Amino acid sequence: MQHELQTYEDDQSVARAAAAYVAQYAHDRVSTGIICSLAMSGGRTPAAMFRVLGSAAFPWESAIFYQVDERIAPTNDPARNVLELRAGLGDQAHIRAMPVDDDDLDAAANHYASLLPEEFDLVHLGLGPDGHTASLVPGDPVLDVVDRRVALTNEYQGHRRMTLTYEELNSARQLLWVVTGAEKKDALARLLDGDSSIPAGRVVASRSIIMADRAAL
Repeated sequence: MQHELQTYEDDQSVARAAAAYVAQYAHDRVSTGIICSLAMSGGRTPAAMFRVLGSAAFPWESAIFYQVDERIAPTNDPARNVLELRAGLGDQAHIRAMPVDDDDLDAAANHYASLLPEEFDLVHLGLGPDGHTASLVPGDPVLDVVDRRVALTNEYQGHRRMTLTYEELNSARQLLWVVTGAEKKDALARLLDGDSSIPAGRVVASRSIIMADRAAL
């Protein structure tokens, strides 16, 4: 697929630009009378974006935030992505967290799928040095799941994950990739080349913007 690449000087510039884009996109969508649905990824990179967005002018009452992925861990475990999301956005945000502390994780994944909108207005994605995005990691059977919107992974970097699948990501109205750091250079080059041998290269939504810092290029 074709990506629109926007380049910024450093990771903080990317965070500010990405937060401004998300806020403006949400304002534009809710102006049409809808509830804007956004899915946000975890990991270290988006934390600064969440903090900027949390203090931005944003239509909080008309937006719902979902998770792209989450580690299977207890409610207040520091590994949980939702903690960073809540810390950045604050209590003003309506966040629907993935129920990864349920006893029956398969049922929990199905329940979360039932809460999702027909299609997301915007999905925020990151990119790992190994080419993964969401929790779609190289070699995991979840890459081949085609009949579920939310699925479970094998263990990766110490945790199993719950993640949106390709079916869900590919139906989004807009993708926003936030990519920073020199360790992402190879993966970003492959993503821009449309390399489907990396998990991120198999995301094929109709519209995609990549915001990257110079270190990642």
